Amino acid sequence: MTLFVERRRPALTPDLLLRVALAWAMIAALLLVTNLQAILAYHFPDPDDTLRLVQVRDLIAGQAWFDLTQHRIDAVNGGVPMHWSRLVDLPLAGVILALRGLIGQHAAETVALIFVPLLTFGCALLLAGRIAWRVIGDEAAGFACLAMALSVPLVQQLRPMRIDHHGWQIVCVLAAMNALMSRSPRFGGWVTGVALAAGLSISIEGLPLAAAICGVTALRWLRDRHDAVWFTATMQGLAVGSLGFFAATRGFGSLAEHCDAISPAHLACFGVAALAATGLARLEPLPRFALVAGLAAIAAVGAATMLSFAPQCSGGAFAQLDPLVARFWYDGVGEGLPVWHQEAGLALQIVIPPLIGLLACIRLAGRSSDWLRRFWQDYALVLAASLLIALFVSRAGAIAGALAAVPLGWQVREWLRSARMLRRPGKRALVLAGMALALLPAMPITLLTLAIPAQAAIGGAQPRVSSCAIPANAAMLKKLPKGEILAPLDIGPQLLYETQHTVIATGHHRGQSAMRTVIGTFTGSTDAAHVTLAERGTSYIVLCPDLAEPARYRTAAPVGFMAQMLAHRAPSWLEPVQVAGDGSLEVWRIRH
Repeated sequence: MTLFVERRRPALTPDLLLRVALAWAMIAALLLVTNLQAILAYHFPDPDDTLRLVQVRDLIAGQAWFDLTQHRIDAVNGGVPMHWSRLVDLPLAGVILALRGLIGQHAAETVALIFVPLLTFGCALLLAGRIAWRVIGDEAAGFACLAMALSVPLVQQLRPMRIDHHGWQIVCVLAAMNALMSRSPRFGGWVTGVALAAGLSISIEGLPLAAAICGVTALRWLRDRHDAVWFTATMQGLAVGSLGFFAATRGFGSLAEHCDAISPAHLACFGVAALAATGLARLEPLPRFALVAGLAAIAAVGAATMLSFAPQCSGGAFAQLDPLVARFWYDGVGEGLPVWHQEAGLALQIVIPPLIGLLACIRLAGRSSDWLRRFWQDYALVLAASLLIALFVSRAGAIAGALAAVPLGWQVREWLRSARMLRRPGKRALVLAGMALALLPAMPITLLTLAIPAQAAIGGAQPRVSSCAIPANAAMLKKLPKGEILAPLDIGPQLLYETQHTVIATGHHRGQSAMRTVIGTFTGSTDAAHVTLAERGTSYIVLCPDLAEPARYRTAAPVGFMAQMLAHRAPSWLEPVQVAGDGSLEVWRIRH
């Protein structure tokens, strides 16, 4: 059995950079080829990506840095304040501003939509490969990059056109894990805390994993009293970093408490916890029971501080969501649902690689000694926490996949070595097949699906991809006098992107009042819809009948307004607008 010992190499070397660059180049080429059709059609993976580009356009056009309001959503009520971070806007705006004078606005946006996600992927590869390279070896670093490229949940968040915040969250977590390898507890702790602060500034949904990483630094203190600085420095970095990112991206013009983004309550929580941790460290040496009690008290005081400032956040970011909005929108966001609500293939991709990576971490800890053994124990705890979070929120599977790539890289190397030593081709094939299933656990399901004829699918029908022709009719829509559009939530961002019009609502929860208006209008009676739209002064209705959202409204209200529209029984107060295409897009002018 190989025994791993302390082998942390220098931070970066040309050899590591070359290996990662080659891996990135091959992965980027593959992603460009496989996503070429979506790129050419300007088909965004998610409405959030579309609205992100709208937000960047507004920033470039002169909207204030601290003004995060989308003024064309629910414009009659002043717009919708977004909980997004300007940190994610920066690289997109930088690329567009750098290139638009040379190649034009549209081409510059296209380059940003391709380059920024691939750049994010490159950062993630470098950080994951660096962990494997420093504590395992050269070959394992290459296999770690391979494991990242084969992680479906990870690739979904880092492919071209995917410009929302999830990719940068992955980078922040991997940066924090790199910092946990530092030889200097103070420097490493501060970098860990600042990396976590950056991730939380981007999205508060990283809070559970950030708590787990802070817990690991507290565990280091419990294992070795000389490592107290790991916890104190991490908490100090988290507190100071959060304050800095808040000042840089939110400003102090509005100090309203929000549960879906870093707010003064969170800053107070982190600050109190950092001060308490620093004070507790000054009391050392302490009896073990006193230290455990002190660490528990820090967590309790931090939570109490948070809830005293923002008691409404005790149930989470969506605790106060309108019940109607929660039913029709929040409960239908697939990536936010638990893993058992996903298709079998995706569920396996989310669970199996991190689970194998966790077992590999345990094996690595068993084969290591001293510092390295403790590092792999810590890594296993963080990976287990990320997997647990992914079980309840499927999109977190991307972070679990990124963390799992490092131990998976080592495990793949071990399997290949074992396969080379086997003389019988049959056994060697079994080992290679097992390795393929570990990296691509959904492959049997994919092959089975391909083997089943289309007519044999459940119910005899296949889910249909929408052919809604909004881009093809953008010129026509722009010619219409500027006005407010009633449209399903999912196509609102596309209408904002393609036209100058406003929309009542999109699928963003801070605009839940307007979201309720959209849902209530589509599921209510035709007469009630007329009254609501007349009061708002809404000018148009735009529908994509083949999307899932209109079907949900029709199912919930078989005689409601949407059901009547889908049945081609439009009321007399609607005037059809001629559009190109096969009927996948319908536009109506409202007669007031």
